[in-house]
Amino acid sequence: MDLDRTHDVIPARDPLALFDAWYAEARASEVNDSNAVALATATPDGLPSVRMVLLKGHGPDGFVFYTNAHSRKGGELLANPNAALLFHWKSLRRQIRIEGPVSEVDPAMADDYFHSRARDSQLGAVASDQSAPLDSRETFVARFQEVEARFGEGEIARPPHWTGFRLRPRAIEFWIDRPNRLHERRLFTAANDGEGGGWSSTLLYP
Repeated sequence: MDLDRTHDVIPARDPLALFDAWYAEARASEVNDSNAVALATATPDGLPSVRMVLLKGHGPDGFVFYTNAHSRKGGELLANPNAALLFHWKSLRRQIRIEGPVSEVDPAMADDYFHSRARDSQLGAVASDQSAPLDSRETFVARFQEVEARFGEGEIARPPHWTGFRLRPRAIEFWIDRPNRLHERRLFTAANDGEGGGWSSTLLYP
């Protein structure tokens, strides 16, 4: 039984550079939504919830996604600005967990991304009261059509509550599938609370 598989190991180096490498491979190999990531949030009382979002940017300052701040996840992020992300790429038999504090992106950045979206997606963001009760599908369709008529061919203004969030990683864990569940896990922890102090790392039992 091959327990080493030294051709595919998790190096003890910069986790952000390692994320870049794994993410690039996923973008090339995953058939659908390689940037899909599970986002876990919690209320101030610690009640958890999780859903899929799409990663729309990443770099040394963190991992960026966008949503309606009036939605359940938006409200939880504003009330308890800590979250966790989980990427799972089945084709690569890998996953990455990321945890850390969350903050809103600046309005100019949110504007730029909002206006890069397909026009119907922009209209849908204006028409939707995300996470609020909806009496029927027809009501939502009618609201979409009203918004479409209101803006015509003009520029669609970004709703102020439609915004982006950036998670600054304090911990990043990489996981590789191994035969017989003898998986490999390496945890990176940011020094100095993630304020540019480097990273420490350790292997974990699977």
